[in-house]
Amino acid sequence: MCGIVGCILKDKQKSVAPILLECVENLDYRGYDSVGIATFDGSIHVKKDKGKIPEVDEKLDLADMPGNFGIAHVRWPSTGIASKENAHPQLDESDSIAVVHNGSLKNYDELKGELIADGFKFKSTTDTEVIPHLIRKYMNEGLDLEHAFRKTIERLDGSYAIAVISKEESNKILATRYQSPLKIGISDDAYFISSDIPAIINYTRKIILPAEGEMVILDEDGVHVHDEDGNEIEKEILVIPWTAQMASKGDHPYYMIKEILEQPDAVEFTLGERENIQRIVDDLGDIKNICFVACGTSYHASLTGKYLLQHLAKIKTDVVLASEFKYTADTLDKDTLVVFISQSGETLDSMNALRIAKETSPTLAIVNNIGSSMTEEAKYTIITQAGPEKGVAATKTYIAQLTAIYLFAGLLANDEKLINELYNVPGYIREVLKKSSEIEVLSKRYSFADDLFYLGRGFSYPIALEGALKLKEISLIHAEGYASGELKHGPLALINHKIPVIVILPPGSDYEDTMVNLEEVKARKAIILSICAEGDAKAECKSRDVFTVNSKVSETIAPLVYTVPLQLLAYYVTLEKVA
Repeated sequence: MCGIVGCILKDKQKSVAPILLECVENLDYRGYDSVGIATFDGSIHVKKDKGKIPEVDEKLDLADMPGNFGIAHVRWPSTGIASKENAHPQLDESDSIAVVHNGSLKNYDELKGELIADGFKFKSTTDTEVIPHLIRKYMNEGLDLEHAFRKTIERLDGSYAIAVISKEESNKILATRYQSPLKIGISDDAYFISSDIPAIINYTRKIILPAEGEMVILDEDGVHVHDEDGNEIEKEILVIPWTAQMASKGDHPYYMIKEILEQPDAVEFTLGERENIQRIVDDLGDIKNICFVACGTSYHASLTGKYLLQHLAKIKTDVVLASEFKYTADTLDKDTLVVFISQSGETLDSMNALRIAKETSPTLAIVNNIGSSMTEEAKYTIITQAGPEKGVAATKTYIAQLTAIYLFAGLLANDEKLINELYNVPGYIREVLKKSSEIEVLSKRYSFADDLFYLGRGFSYPIALEGALKLKEISLIHAEGYASGELKHGPLALINHKIPVIVILPPGSDYEDTMVNLEEVKARKAIILSICAEGDAKAECKSRDVFTVNSKVSETIAPLVYTVPLQLLAYYVTLEKVA
């Protein structure tokens, strides 16, 4: 998932490169294989290479570039291997047009063939390089930069957020978007464009959200947004409630641990959305079916929502991966609420599904980012109050998503007991965090593994899935989450004395059945770590290790609390592996 940044400083005597470098450093959580910056001071200067930002910066000194405006990029490859040639910015043959691009072009082969036939020469194998060549082609035909850019955009089939600078039109950045995020930032000293708010939060909290197809022009006179016909339009300026301090690591070594420790606050702040959620519930009326749509971690939150809504509200609920949604869309109707969950509110597969669903059904988006694309397109919106999350593995936004889902389900089912129980969750999480040193010790006993299994039933099954995903994402250890009753249908054959099995064992109706499955893996000499309630003597007796949680945490709210030690385990195992 690439990230783009652009900035124009009002003071022409100042250098923009150090600011661009800081901004792309704040986008490193998106994942990337290369980094690059282009600035302008009469000619376009480019520094780029594959590798992590500190490595490339040490080699090239990215902050030492002339010019008061420019663009920058971190690349995650969709077309073309990781290489200096494929890193952005991409330029035309004359080095007078520079482009950064987030997205993927479906028709780049066709466009590339056309441009080669016209005599243009390519230096990279990335799809993005067709963009500066097309712009150059149309400028050679007499169009100015804006109209050449517009004509280029008309030729592109795919997703994109693009920023362009040109030698012919100095002190100007053009940008547009389609199915990829783009924000505009305004400060007293500069104007910005960026894929994400955290990239520019150190400089401004004033944000404009361009719609798809609108053209953004940053120049020395300010920010101009034009519609698809070229007419300048007024856009609302939003003031983001996040602060630069919230988006920084502070004294913590990594964003992940900082954000894990912030989870009690994320729950408390999200519970503050109760009135908004109650209004949504009241407006929905009689909903007969619910369908959750999500990807990755948000999919696991959706599974918890399915169990919760069917258990409490007795509403038939499905969960669909966003990338597979089109195969479900024909079954939707006006009595089905389609709920989209996304940390960013920009997930492409989820956005595509939302555009389909809203044609037939009421839609609800549960997102963390104010002003994201989903908030613009869904009928209803719940903003989780986790604050900016920059860790690659979602932690506090996941717990905030769960909190919003629990609150929604409790209000929909008019279950005051569950809602009251939610207000105890921050305290339960704080108790877990106070014992993080126990997890750190346990990590030394489990970091050896090449494979791990996570087991849970009912509400604990999504916990197992999420725990396994966190370990895979961070430590690169193979891990699988299973519904524990499915062990006998194949996975049990893989269990032996070298395989750690993490069993999620909250007290409740599923406890005894899960204990039977624990016995099955124990019989095959598995190394067992049980996450269980305080005072669970049976689990302590039958497991090599245990980590205990407050015994008042029921199996129903276990996902909000039992997930946290698994996040910590993934974090500390990773530190142990890289030590």
